[in-house]
Amino acid sequence: MSDLKDLQQRALEIREKYGRLESKEGGREWDRKDLMMGFVGDVGDLIKLVQAKEGVRRIDDVDAKLAHELADCLWSVLVLAEKYGVDIEAAFTRTMSELDARITEKLA
Repeated sequence: MSDLKDLQQRALEIREKYGRLESKEGGREWDRKDLMMGFVGDVGDLIKLVQAKEGVRRIDDVDAKLAHELADCLWSVLVLAEKYGVDIEAAFTRTMSELDARITEKLA
């Protein structure tokens, strides 16, 4: 099983290839703002798939498409974290600890 660092490294390898493709086809590699806009588009696609899972929309092969879109969103988060210098593994661990403490306090 891969850990988060392995997943991020793979995401960055694919991002590097996309950068070369963007330069070839569009004349320039996407910058951080472009990457964020791409992520927002993926989240929009994810919303439609969740609506389909909830019976609000009809989308064929929704389970496979949902899995794909969740992976796309994770890919974007891993890439954006690197582009903005965020240690996503440390940030995730810290945030989960903070949430756990907050919830535990409210449940007491």
